[in-house]
Amino acid sequence: MIALIQRVSEAAVTVEGETVGRIGRGFLVLLGVGRGDIETDADYLVEKVAGLRIFEDENGKMNRSLSDVGGRMLVVSQFTLLGDCRKGRRPSFGNAADPETANRLYGYFARRVAEKGIGVETGRFGAMMAVSLVNDGPVTLIVESP
Repeated sequence: MIALIQRVSEAAVTVEGETVGRIGRGFLVLLGVGRGDIETDADYLVEKVAGLRIFEDENGKMNRSLSDVGGRMLVVSQFTLLGDCRKGRRPSFGNAADPETANRLYGYFARRVAEKGIGVETGRFGAMMAVSLVNDGPVTLIVESP
């Protein structure tokens, strides 16, 4: 499982012109579920992402977490993070989980984030989505499950 995290001052996702998720300060998390990923992979990512200290403290040092700053999380399913571009010019998605598994673990990840007391919004699994964001910093990180 892989998460691309962007620290944002705002982010939103729309489907067919309808806003389905919107946050202010927090994280936009693009979440990719791989073949063989299970709930423990999601649990690991939830703990890691929720605990990341990438917001500045009073000294300008990245030392505060999402909870410390009252931030929220917008989670968007992103199977293309599993694209393998090493051969040819078209990515191979053979490492991505099947849609049923990916949807289940995507929902599980979002529920676990909410259980930690972090406000969470989501995109719509399997839909063509337009994601907008204002990257704060910019700060962008990649976190993968073991």
